Amino acid sequence: MLKHFRTRSLAAGILGSVMLYGGQGLANSEVETAEMLIKLLQAGRAVISEHQALINDPSKANKGFTGDFVAGQVMDRFRKQTRIDPSRHNGLPQAGLFLALVESEKEVVDESQPVINKAGVGFKGFLPAVFARKSGERFYRKTGIRLKLTSADYRYPGNKPDDFESEVLRIFADSRHPKGQPYSKATMIDGKPVLRMMDPEYAAASCLNCHGAPKGERDITGMKKEGWKEGELAGAISIVIPMR
Repeated sequence: MLKHFRTRSLAAGILGSVMLYGGQGLANSEVETAEMLIKLLQAGRAVISEHQALINDPSKANKGFTGDFVAGQVMDRFRKQTRIDPSRHNGLPQAGLFLALVESEKEVVDESQPVINKAGVGFKGFLPAVFARKSGERFYRKTGIRLKLTSADYRYPGNKPDDFESEVLRIFADSRHPKGQPYSKATMIDGKPVLRMMDPEYAAASCLNCHGAPKGERDITGMKKEGWKEGELAGAISIVIPMR
């Protein structure tokens, strides 16, 4: 039976949580918050990826793959990975942010129900990358925190790396950089202090159907494959958090 997740109102407390603890250098709390938000987005993408066969099953209409189900799965995975349950940590300053991202992921799945449940159609186009992009956009509108996928091989214009992201992607591609290690920096955007963090992502076997060989061949979405190999750098999750 599918587990379900019920979101509560998140309006109160989110804005207060956005401006995190800055001041003397790069505070551990800000880095930890960025890491946890990235983990939540990764958890959501994993749920979408693992259920692609169900999403694309043309023989089923109402699949039960709802926003509540996805949010419940995300929360379960997040709790197991971090031992943090935002719904039960009212005193945790970042809890409102964590729940706002889960709520954003839930809303993206809910608004896609007509596509997900359309019978007689196989490929729905509801992919992990699409889910992540839309979730990040909703989360930004709620909190002012930017969370996106980026890559030198970006497909969606909004995923194009900016100068900072391009430089960090080059660092990740350097063999001297420890594989899997994120990069974070306190910097300024438009005259305001922010924390920027990027977490590298590597091509998994499931990515190669659309992004693998042969390079240049059209994939199921109609886009040209990049020719990635399993384990190669595919891109990164990038996050920008305002600081005091």
